[in-house]
Amino acid sequence: MKHDVHIAHISDLHIAGSGEGRQLQDLDRMLEYLNVSGYDHLVISGDLSDRGRTEDWAIVKDKLVRHGWYHWERTTVVAGNHDLIRLEEEMRFYNAMNPLQGLRERACRQRAESFCRFFRELVTGGDDTEPAFPFIKVMRFPAATLSIVACNSVHAWSPTDNPLGARGVIDPSELRAIASPAVRKALSGSFVIGLCHHALKVYGTDRLLDQAFDWTMELKNRDDFLQVMREIDARVVLHGHFHRFQTYTSGGIEFINGGSFRYASKRFSALWIAEDGSFTQEFSDIPL
Repeated sequence: MKHDVHIAHISDLHIAGSGEGRQLQDLDRMLEYLNVSGYDHLVISGDLSDRGRTEDWAIVKDKLVRHGWYHWERTTVVAGNHDLIRLEEEMRFYNAMNPLQGLRERACRQRAESFCRFFRELVTGGDDTEPAFPFIKVMRFPAATLSIVACNSVHAWSPTDNPLGARGVIDPSELRAIASPAVRKALSGSFVIGLCHHALKVYGTDRLLDQAFDWTMELKNRDDFLQVMREIDARVVLHGHFHRFQTYTSGGIEFINGGSFRYASKRFSALWIAEDGSFTQEFSDIPL
C-alpha cells in the first residue's frame, strides 16, 4: 500500500485550437507519464484556453478522457481569465454596446457557470447538483483524505479597473460560503488544498515597472482570500496565471505556482502528501 498521495499540478495550457500539434502531443505525453508514474490526482489551475473558446475546453476534455483522467476523483480544473474573457471582443464590442460594469460582471459570472457545466463530471461527479464555484471535493485515498477547495478568481473586464483582463477577484459570496460552518465541518480531518487561478504574490518589488505589472495581474482581495484559507486550515494553495514555477509562503500557507504548460510543456509541480499530514513538493520534468 502506498503511504502517500501523489498530486500533479499544471497550469496555463493556453490551447488555441486543434492546429497546435506539438503542444497537443506534449499534453498527451504529460498525461501518459503521470499515468505510468502512479499519480493519484491532477490539478489544472486555469487558462485551459487561450481565447475563451469552448472548442479549446473540448480539446482538453478529450485528452483527459483518452488518458483516463476525466473522472471526479482523478482531475480538478478551474477557470482562468483567458477561459472567461475574450479580450478583443470586450475592448472592441462590449465596451461600446455594454458600458455598464454590472452587466459585464454578470456576463463573466455566466461564462464561469458555463465552464462548470462543461466540466460537470469534474465538479460534481456527474450527479444532479448544479455545478458552480466555489466547489469542494473531499477525496479519500488509502493513505490520506484530501480536500480541494476551488474558487473562481476571474475578474470581469473593465476599461479602467481591469484593462488587460488579467486582474483577479474572488467574489465575497464565495469566500463566505467557503468559511461557513458546514464547509469547515466537511473539511475537518482532511489535508486541505486551496485552488484558484490568480497568484497571491506576483513581483512585489519597489521597481515602478514591476509595480505596474503587479497591478495588472494582482488578486485584488488577496488578503480576504488568505484569511479564509487560514480559517479552513488550508495547508497548500495551488494557482497559475503568472507564468513562473515558484513556491512562496504567506500566512503559514505554502503557495505553489504551476507555471505555464504552454511555455514549459515538460515541467509540472509534484506534491506528495503523507499519511501523517506532512508533505513535500518539487518541480519535475518528464523524460524526453
